[in-house]
Amino acid sequence: MIILKSPEEIKLMREAGRATAELCALLKEKIKPGITTLSLDDIAVSFIKKRKAIAAFLGYRGYPKSICVSINEEVVHGIPGGRVLQEGDIVSIDAGVVFGGFIGDMAFSAGVGKITAEAQKLLSVTEQSLYQGIAQARPSNHLGDISHAVQEYAESNGFSIVEQYVGHGIGRQMHEDPQVPNYGPAGCGPMLKEGMTLAIEPMVNAGTYEVEVLDDDWTVVTKDRKLSAHFEHTIAITANGPEILTKI
Repeated sequence: MIILKSPEEIKLMREAGRATAELCALLKEKIKPGITTLSLDDIAVSFIKKRKAIAAFLGYRGYPKSICVSINEEVVHGIPGGRVLQEGDIVSIDAGVVFGGFIGDMAFSAGVGKITAEAQKLLSVTEQSLYQGIAQARPSNHLGDISHAVQEYAESNGFSIVEQYVGHGIGRQMHEDPQVPNYGPAGCGPMLKEGMTLAIEPMVNAGTYEVEVLDDDWTVVTKDRKLSAHFEHTIAITANGPEILTKI
């Protein structure tokens, strides 16, 4: 069941989204060669505590940390630990914050120091594919219009879309209906309505769309071990179109 949010609930989601966006902005500043992924998680823990909020990911389905940090061929759900970021890596951070009973969910990918032209193109195309999808999040459009816009942009630039993992509805729960695939035909799926809140999150690969899960049962990697990038925003559908809730 798709849960429509009232203006008052969207106001609370806006606050949760802002906290999440501020956290991601802080983490982006800290991405430099030599920092460990666990240090990034520690920064997130401290920030969330100061905001008197809750880490949405910690303990979710048994997840052991407060953010996900995925490097290079890691697509999503990388667990922070002792790994040190190296010059030329690309790193994807996915963060969720609970504030006022609602959840903000956001992800971004960034280069560590100087990166290759191919890696930079992957980051740029993935981020733009997210905004192509968001632009379709309007009343009377269909969910498939979002999905198709993401896929068309990414694939037209020579990359592939991960199909095994998708976006989702969001609100008081991390994952609500509907699922939001990043691929598929336009004009299909539920009609979009004012009050719907969605986490749209393209995961785009430099090579094959195929992925697999490592032995830690969390970290998802590209099957060919080529690079992957991930961007996400939580949005609300309003009478005037999409509103990005995870922004400063």
